[in-house]
Amino acid sequence: MQPAQFSSEERIGLLVALALHVGVVAVMLLQPVRDDAMPVPERMTVSLASEVSLESTAPDPVADSRAAIAPTLAEDPAPTTAEELPSEAQSDPEPTRPSVQPTTRPTSRPTTRATQTPRTRPSATPTPRGGSRIGSDFLPGSGSSTTTDDTRIPASQIGASAQASLRSAITRQLRPHWTAPQGVDAEKLVSVASWRLNPDGSLSGRPKCNTVGSSITPSNRPQANLHCERVIRAIQLAAPFDLPDQFYNGWKTISAWRFDRRL
Repeated sequence: MQPAQFSSEERIGLLVALALHVGVVAVMLLQPVRDDAMPVPERMTVSLASEVSLESTAPDPVADSRAAIAPTLAEDPAPTTAEELPSEAQSDPEPTRPSVQPTTRPTSRPTTRATQTPRTRPSATPTPRGGSRIGSDFLPGSGSSTTTDDTRIPASQIGASAQASLRSAITRQLRPHWTAPQGVDAEKLVSVASWRLNPDGSLSGRPKCNTVGSSITPSNRPQANLHCERVIRAIQLAAPFDLPDQFYNGWKTISAWRFDRRL
């Protein structure tokens, strides 16, 4: 059996491979050994709850403070006694100094002021003052008017934050009933609606709707009328609206409400 013959390229490759192996072994032998060991992570204890509370366990919020109640004046106030009078009223006016000779100087003042009996006011029957001028409807704030507009904030005094909250509440109640029509370029349609509401949130008449002309294209023109019909249907299904009564002057008339695919 003849020994294997290697070409010059094979011999060179064999020598290079052998040199690389020797280098790897040398690097492993010369590498310093680390003395510090990796810390062992601490054990974590996990407890699984078997029951989930359906109600919040947070403490109740602080109750609103009670409104101030005007005091009622007594019809027959008790007469003022001598003890309730100020100290100046209990004593007599300054007594008259005794007349003395010009050449004689008095050694001390007379002590009649301290020994006199305090005077009391005559026990006359006082005139009745009457009761409180604030009626029993003071806390509700309704006054003597028969309408309920006295308790509602005027539209001009409703702040920007309250107006934004009203718009969010109206949009939130309209969205479940709003479905935009489908078709070519139907997503470009925009309609503007206006409607009036009664104090209980119900509709006062039929809503009015107009499709914005700039949003109508030759492709979506057939869906323009359907777009407004679905706007009116969404408003009717959302009524009666649940809105705060004190801001009724701000939502009794809703105008220029925009309806599009992103409502």
